[in-house]
Amino acid sequence: MSAKKKTASLSAQARQSYLAHYAMLSPFLIAFITFTILPILASIVLSFTNFNMVQFPGFTGIENYIRLLFEDDVYMISLKNTLIMALIVGPVGYILSFVVAWLINELGYRLRVMYTFFMYTPALCGGAATIWTYIFSSDSKGFLNDLLLKLGLIADPIQWLTDSSYTMTVAIVVAIWGSFGTGFLSFVSGLQSLDRTFFEAAAIDGLRNRWQELYYVTFPQMKEFLLFGAVQSISSAFSIAPTITGNPSTNYSTHTLVLHIQDHANIRYEMGYASAAAVVLFLLMFLTWKLINKLLSKISA
Repeated sequence: MSAKKKTASLSAQARQSYLAHYAMLSPFLIAFITFTILPILASIVLSFTNFNMVQFPGFTGIENYIRLLFEDDVYMISLKNTLIMALIVGPVGYILSFVVAWLINELGYRLRVMYTFFMYTPALCGGAATIWTYIFSSDSKGFLNDLLLKLGLIADPIQWLTDSSYTMTVAIVVAIWGSFGTGFLSFVSGLQSLDRTFFEAAAIDGLRNRWQELYYVTFPQMKEFLLFGAVQSISSAFSIAPTITGNPSTNYSTHTLVLHIQDHANIRYEMGYASAAAVVLFLLMFLTWKLINKLLSKISA
């Protein structure tokens, strides 16, 4: 067989292989384009209109963005609350998820499965709000108030869910508890897939403790899992919608961008304005992800 025929045969085989791979990826690609890419593009386009879901959208330029930044005081409150929650819930939830996954990884198989399920329960439990409402109930029969009253630490029940002095703290606690989601499972999976020969080689090379082992051996092997967990942590931190404190909450103390978007989109039908707020939220999430990506790349390099 001549060299040209061999090259043509290899090219045909490569094309068939590529087609087979793309065919297997096509369900995910179709779903990703339909439910992620197209909505993002539609939000960008609608953010420059006054679309109200009844009339045909009319082009308004950057009017929605001007209103967001200079005229809507509630939006600025929601932006501040979102950044505060993201800066606390994101890193704390991310670190806690990894630390707990690391500790669980040291257990036997049955205990590891049991504790993994237990820690992942918040992501599965649809009735979590009912539990937290009972814990932070404002009357004397609420779990936390009842405990503090019996210990003599307070004289009167605290209005945890309506007093703006406490609502942000309550929302952050609930959000951190619910942060053990897909990112946590990815950490558990990543720790289980580590190559143990690297740990043996590191011990021979003179690593002194588990912290050095974690930094020099575990992190480099888990780069992809750490990045995936970071993406999950960012998306959940910026998507917090703490309805446990009411919507709207007292003095908008826990009003976030997601709640602001839902308010204008689902109640006021100002889809153009809501799309502008969604675009800003997307940019915040994307820039935060880029920053964390660089930090993790340096750590796991």
